[in-house]
Amino acid sequence: MALTVVGTMAFDEIETPFGKSGKIIGGSATYIAWAASNFVQPVNQVSVVGEDFPQTELDALTARGVALDGVQVKKGEKSFYWSGKYHMDMNTRDSLVTDLNVLADFNPVIPDSYQGSEFLILGNLTPQVQMSVIDQLTVRPKLIVMDTMNFWMEVAMEDLLKVLKKVDLLMVNDSEARQLSGEYSLVKAAKKILTMGPRYLIIKKGEHGALLFHENHVFFAPAMPLDDVYDPTGAGDTFAGGFIGYLAKTRDISFENMKTAIIVGSAMASFCVEKFGTSRLKEVTHEELNARLEQFVQLVNFDIDLV
Repeated sequence: MALTVVGTMAFDEIETPFGKSGKIIGGSATYIAWAASNFVQPVNQVSVVGEDFPQTELDALTARGVALDGVQVKKGEKSFYWSGKYHMDMNTRDSLVTDLNVLADFNPVIPDSYQGSEFLILGNLTPQVQMSVIDQLTVRPKLIVMDTMNFWMEVAMEDLLKVLKKVDLLMVNDSEARQLSGEYSLVKAAKKILTMGPRYLIIKKGEHGALLFHENHVFFAPAMPLDDVYDPTGAGDTFAGGFIGYLAKTRDISFENMKTAIIVGSAMASFCVEKFGTSRLKEVTHEELNARLEQFVQLVNFDIDLV
């Protein structure tokens, strides 16, 4: 029931209304791996880092059951670096610095030990890189999940549409869904996107939860109302990691089980935002996770007498 994760491992430097992080570890694959490893091991990591990426971070992931055979370490080069500043609403942010560094010419190589993974999640990378990973797999996974962003819709739409035909589930936010479909209504947007290839679609709405679409079915999961949100960076990737980690654990990709997986992903994301970077994810206990899942149940559970 192995899971393969493809994405970035990087340095972030974040400023929010609550403070500054300094230079910390980030990257889509990092957040996905920390979240997913709560449910499934091994997590087969595919990424690229520079010589400056701390060995202690790699060791911590290994101890967590994350396999690093697919992580390229480029000697004499620097890791991907992103710096951003969040506005007071914590939903909008300004990117201050983006240094691709080793990511500029990243060509992922899938090790033999990763072949046969039942689950694959493609983090937000160029569509060409995502396609390259799919093409290298000797056996098609049971479920392929893909993340993308508005930038690729603007500069690589043709390649993006080709990859969409190869995946089972697309994960985007509401503005990306609207841009990809050309529809403002998210229901109409979902219907259009589901004709492009994926059988399932998740539209993330940040602090307003997430929507799951499949054929004529729709499911909505709220986000946990929190006292403190210190850093939303990586929350979407943590959500994705919790979601696919739970599916890999249960090996059940039915619409009904995906509903539960979305709640699990939302619970993991609610931990992520409580501290800068991945620090909170490293601390989450099984008991804390179950307690938060119970809070979600209470949040959405109600009895009603039909009128």
